Parts: sequence; structure tokens; C-alpha cells
Amino acid sequence: MGVTVFLPTRKGSERVINKNTRPFADREGGLLALKLDQLLGCKNVDEIILSSNDEASLELGRVYAEKDSRLKVVVRPDHLALSTTSLVDLVKYVPQVVGGEHILWTHVTSPFVTSEDYDAIIDDYFKALHGNDSLMTVKKIQNFLWDADKHDLVNRQNNEKWPRTQDLKPFYEIDSAVFLSSKANYKSFQDRIGLRPKLFVQEGIKSFDVDWEEDFFLAEQLYLQLYKK
Repeated sequence: MGVTVFLPTRKGSERVINKNTRPFADREGGLLALKLDQLLGCKNVDEIILSSNDEASLELGRVYAEKDSRLKVVVRPDHLALSTTSLVDLVKYVPQVVGGEHILWTHVTSPFVTSEDYDAIIDDYFKALHGNDSLMTVKKIQNFLWDADKHDLVNRQNNEKWPRTQDLKPFYEIDSAVFLSSKANYKSFQDRIGLRPKLFVQEGIKSFDVDWEEDFFLAEQLYLQLYKK
């Protein structure tokens, strides 16, 4: 029932240049160093696969691997690390390099998901397997959502033109912090989740995703305020 973390990075980031290892909040090794520290602090993780074709990521990963044998550094084929690579092709590749029966896919771009968060998410996943077959982290959205084609709200649940926000139908934004599923599901569905994923709602900055250059700057400022006092 072991849990393997799959942590992908690649060279050639287009929206945030060198986002994996450029200094972040005064930390050498950047977002990757932060994420490796968080993952290696987990109690519920048996193996961590750093999968990359980025030399800076691989070099940093090898330094960390000397300190903890749970970390394995795997050179990913270049054709599976392009901006045009199909996610399905990468998903098919993952079971070939992980040892555990359960796979937690995460990213360096979720800097506020801590060791304790990962352990809690894994605990929740195993509890949820009685009715669900996988888990993914999400951000709850319960605001006025407008359809420009229908000229109306898409999440109204009653006849009121402007209902209270708490009466609106909630939607869930996938924050890409964690996808947790079994290796068997990867092989059966060629996906990071199964057919009945448990939605693990993250609050506040836990769902912060570094996707653009301004995200990197904002995440740095938040991290410095929260953890560098």
C-alpha cells in the first residue's frame, strides 16, 4: 500500500523562466528545493520520484538523494518533457518509474502545501477509498459565475435573480497541488484520477499555483511574510 510521489519538472519553462531552481524567497534551489524539503518531511511517503530533463533540477535532486534514500532522481526522456507533450503520454510513463501501489502527483508550483498537508491528504485518501477511488485537491468557488452566451448566472439554484452567495451552487477549481490515485487506475484509465475522485478542498493560499511571472513574485512576498519573520 506504499505511496510514491511523482514530482515532474522540465527545462524550458515559457511563462516563468527557470521557475524550478531560480532563487525563491532567499532560498537557493528555489521552488524545487522547497518542495523536496516538504516532501522529505512527510511521514506517509515511501518513495519520491523526481522526474526531469532539466540539468539544474537533476543536479539539485542528486544532492538531496544523498541525504534521503527515499528520493530517486530519474532522467525523463526529452520527448516526454516538451511543452507540446501530451499529458496522457506522460501519465502512461509514470507507472514505469514508480515503485508504490499509490501515486501522489504534485508540483513545485504549489509552495504552500506543507509536509503536514501532504500527510493529511494521504490519510484522507485512504479513508475515502471506501466510496471513492482517487483524490484531487481543489479550490471551492461559490461566487457569481456569469455565462456570456446565456447572459445569465450558471450557478443559480433558485428563482431569485441575485441570490445570496451561500445559496449559489458551488463549483470546484482544480488547483493541481495533488492528484492521488492507484497505479492500477493509471493503467486502467490513463489518468491521474479514477472515476470517483474525492475532492479535497484546500483553503486560502494552500491552492496558490505559480503559473505566471507575477504569481512567482506574489508567492515570494507571501512566503517571506509568513515564514521568514
